[in-house]
Amino acid sequence: MIEKRDFSTLGHANHGWLNARHHFSFGGYHDPARMGWGSLRVWNDDEIAPRSGFPTHPHRDMEIITYVRTGAITHRDSLGNEGRTEAGDVQVMSAGTGVAHSEFNLEDEETRLFQIWIIPDEAGGAPRWDAKQFPKGERSGKLEVLASGRDEDILAGALMIRADARLSGATLAKGDSITHRIDPAYAAYLVVSAGSVSVNGVEIGERDAAAITREPEITITALEDAEFLIAETRTH
Repeated sequence: MIEKRDFSTLGHANHGWLNARHHFSFGGYHDPARMGWGSLRVWNDDEIAPRSGFPTHPHRDMEIITYVRTGAITHRDSLGNEGRTEAGDVQVMSAGTGVAHSEFNLEDEETRLFQIWIIPDEAGGAPRWDAKQFPKGERSGKLEVLASGRDEDILAGALMIRADARLSGATLAKGDSITHRIDPAYAAYLVVSAGSVSVNGVEIGERDAAAITREPEITITALEDAEFLIAETRTH
């Protein structure tokens, strides 16, 4: 089953410096029908104004993945980590037993990013942060695993998370297709970052999502030049 979730139906909060859309219940947005998807708990579509950002705040027991769509984000945390992640690249933070961090757009342009939270397999563990460049050209016409809890993906270059889940991304030229198999024990959630695609014939536009269950195989076809991400997480 493929349930299309239009961008216009997402939760919305505009804080001035932050214009956020919520795929799942978050902050002041609550929808009992949208509390997560498998172990995927949060997918926020954030627009952060220049020279602004999230001041230092704490987290624990959550795997937090940031995918930068445009601009850049600068991370600082209580572990002493600091890094700047640019468009197309990814950072991950395993909050574990607890960490405080800030995320600022120090650029002169708006930053747009996806903030993705996945519930870890186990509570606790030492907090950690990591980031990596993922040149878009290297995932042209194919899915590249960006973050994963699976050993084979980590060995192949994906960033590590502490969850039986994976986040993959691809860019497709208009008319090109990718076919991808989904393990029946997992739910998939696909979000289009740019352009538009069809997923098994269902049209998904820019910043729309497809919530996918009981589809052993999906074919994703670009209706125009497109970029998308897909999260696969355990349903039980």
